Amino acid sequence: MTIPGLRAARTYQREWLSRDLVAGLVLASLLVPQGMAYAELAGLPAITGLYTSILCLVAYALFGPSRILVLGPDSALGSMIAATILPLTAANGDPSLAVAYASVLALMVGGLMLLGALAGLGFIADLLSKPIQIGYMNGLALTILVGQLPKLFGFSTEADGLIEETVAFVQGVAAGEAVVAAIGIGFFSLVLMLVLGRWLPAVPGVLVAVIAAMVVAFALDLAAQGVKLVGVLPSGLPPFTIPRAELGDLPLLAVGAVGIAVVSLADTISTSSAFAARTGQEVRANQEMVGIGTANIAAGLFQGFPVSTSGSRTAVAERAGAKSQLTGLVGAAVIAVMLVLVPGLLQYLPQPTLAAIVIVASMSLADIPATRRLWRQRKTEFGLAMAAFLGVALLGVLPGIVVAVTLSILAVFRRAWDPYRTVLGDVPGVAGYHDIRMYPGAIQLPGLVIYRFDGPLIFANAGTFREEIRGFARADPPPHWIVVAAEPMTDIDTTAADMLEELDDELEERGIHLVFAEMKDAVRQKIRDYGVDWLADRDAFYPTVGKAVKAYRELSGIPKPH
Repeated sequence: MTIPGLRAARTYQREWLSRDLVAGLVLASLLVPQGMAYAELAGLPAITGLYTSILCLVAYALFGPSRILVLGPDSALGSMIAATILPLTAANGDPSLAVAYASVLALMVGGLMLLGALAGLGFIADLLSKPIQIGYMNGLALTILVGQLPKLFGFSTEADGLIEETVAFVQGVAAGEAVVAAIGIGFFSLVLMLVLGRWLPAVPGVLVAVIAAMVVAFALDLAAQGVKLVGVLPSGLPPFTIPRAELGDLPLLAVGAVGIAVVSLADTISTSSAFAARTGQEVRANQEMVGIGTANIAAGLFQGFPVSTSGSRTAVAERAGAKSQLTGLVGAAVIAVMLVLVPGLLQYLPQPTLAAIVIVASMSLADIPATRRLWRQRKTEFGLAMAAFLGVALLGVLPGIVVAVTLSILAVFRRAWDPYRTVLGDVPGVAGYHDIRMYPGAIQLPGLVIYRFDGPLIFANAGTFREEIRGFARADPPPHWIVVAAEPMTDIDTTAADMLEELDDELEERGIHLVFAEMKDAVRQKIRDYGVDWLADRDAFYPTVGKAVKAYRELSGIPKPH
């Protein structure tokens, strides 16, 4: 196994040092409040978000292939972690048990990533198509936002799921559980981050909001007014710990780990691709799996939870001048120094401000313009996006990811089952033979049908192909030749090959010649390997559609137009 971090250290350029140091300090200012906020989103103590940030940054710096990608606690994963561990630990109400289960989950995710890398399964990131990712993230954004509203208003609920949480929030507000001071500081933080993000994007809005909220909380003694504060964090670094879980809970944890791994990998590959395009780097999916896997394992062994790539934090590091993973190491060192020397630095940070940070992050997950674009571009893909959205919103985060992956797989299968098919004709003044739907004036020779099937011919669509060919054969008068423009056929499986042999015999009995043009050599070789008889008829194959049409003209005595 290669260690990209060691290779990067050998090629490190001295002029990068000052930029990496500054970028690391800027990154740490963002990592601390977000790490704490996302830990609480996952149903864990805020301190675990800092432990997680330190370990995953160090591990990815060693094993991750990207020079500037930033891993850490993530808002998208937070709800998935909570949905996995809280049903198993909520009955006991023990924070240490929740931490242990979250760490087991991180080890499982890391193990899955490493196994996937060894098996070369980096392509799994493609299981979530773009429309389904959009719908899933929109549903996740809404679920996270609604789940944080009680915390923003200064109270808590035991509800689970979007509908139940919405009802519980409305009932809590109606019952007078909201704390006025909490609402004030929460919305102050929220508006400040949104305004700075909109009008002064170069200013770290999260850091400004955190400092401002702590100043207000201290000056106005918000704790005395019922606002919950973070308080003094535990001093020191996390110990090495091998987490344990009840044997009967492992299957449920494994299900959650699979979902988290798929989302984390898809998010990392898409983010890595976007930033690699800017720097000219090559995306190596399997090495990214190694980087994510080791980061999760490192976090899991030191009281952490599953992590993913953060596009926003990576963008901050890039804008601050980051040139290498030294930026992440500096950020990790700053967090470690804070925990060792000044654990009370954030003791006046209001909990509603952490809720505001999560809400802003959830808003960045949603992509309404892309959803509208899908509606304009292709209604079927918009429908897939909405189905994924409803899966998350109505069924929950983990069932939602199952729905999303299932929809993606079904979408692929549907395209294979029902590929585009059309009849071709000769368009005057345009070389070649073209779709008569696009060129209604295309000329079709009497007694000849040129049929194009735009996909692999396999068991799932062999029946469709056969019935359409039979439909041409039933025309009055029937054609003499049916030419299949086979260039788009990338594969023919054994089921389809047997079907073609039977169909060829059936058509020959009716005096109709079935012809294939432009079939790929690799596909013809597969047919030879199957040993089907109709391949022996050499007149059934032509190198181009034009040559097949020429042969038909000569046989039928139809002169070529001048």
